Amino acid sequence: MSRNASSSSGFKRLLLVLLLATALAQYGCSMFNKLTLGDEEEEPKSKPPEELIVLGMDAYNTGDYKAANKHFKIILDEHPFSSQAMLAELKSADAYYYNKDYTEAKVLYKSFEERHPTNEAIPYVLFQIGMCGYNRSDRIDRDISGPQEAIKSFTRLINAYPQSPYAKEAKTRIKDAKEFLVNHEYMVAVFYVRAARYDEAKHRLKYMLARHPDSDLAPKAQELLDSLEAGNRPAWGMNRWLPEFMTQAPSDRQEAKDAKKAAMEAGEAAGNAPDEYTGNE
Repeated sequence: MSRNASSSSGFKRLLLVLLLATALAQYGCSMFNKLTLGDEEEEPKSKPPEELIVLGMDAYNTGDYKAANKHFKIILDEHPFSSQAMLAELKSADAYYYNKDYTEAKVLYKSFEERHPTNEAIPYVLFQIGMCGYNRSDRIDRDISGPQEAIKSFTRLINAYPQSPYAKEAKTRIKDAKEFLVNHEYMVAVFYVRAARYDEAKHRLKYMLARHPDSDLAPKAQELLDSLEAGNRPAWGMNRWLPEFMTQAPSDRQEAKDAKKAAMEAGEAAGNAPDEYTGNE
């Protein structure tokens, strides 16, 4: 064999090896992609909204509000135009509310009101917005924005939907929220008196009496104001100037004692009643 022929044969063999190597590399990459990326492509699709809303409501009804919200969120993210989306919006707000996350619940209730202003659930939504603020009124020495916002929302509900079944309850809540604000104002005035800041105390008491002249604390506030304006510095005695609910445990308060006494008297009356009233043969 000539030198040129031998060289040509060697070149052909080298070319064939390179072609085979390239083919194997491409095949290997293809197999790798199928093994690694194929799993993602084969992931099951999300459940339909009809199934998600059932799962969400089942969790909600058993008090598992976090699990409920996961299902509601998938509906809102993946099926925002489904017939289940509106219910998922409202129940998501409810789930946050009953999980005592009042800040997030309020945001979602307001969003529902903005998106569906004519929906039949709006009276309920307004009541719940008020309750988000009302439920933040846990201590009178804290921020008062909660009861203030509650009064605004309850008032809006009453004005817009006076015949709503929620209107009556809203009126009761407004009364309670106002009493909370009265108690707060009085406590601030007491603090100023104890700190010998008498002018500020008088200002607070006058403001309280002007805004809430018929409150349960008005007589005590007026008595304290009269004492300050007469130049008499109160002798503390917490029980002298503070109402029972601020200084006594619930079981020790007069209202609790009165209720207990009434219950005992009712029991005695039932025991002494004739057989025709007691049901005895």
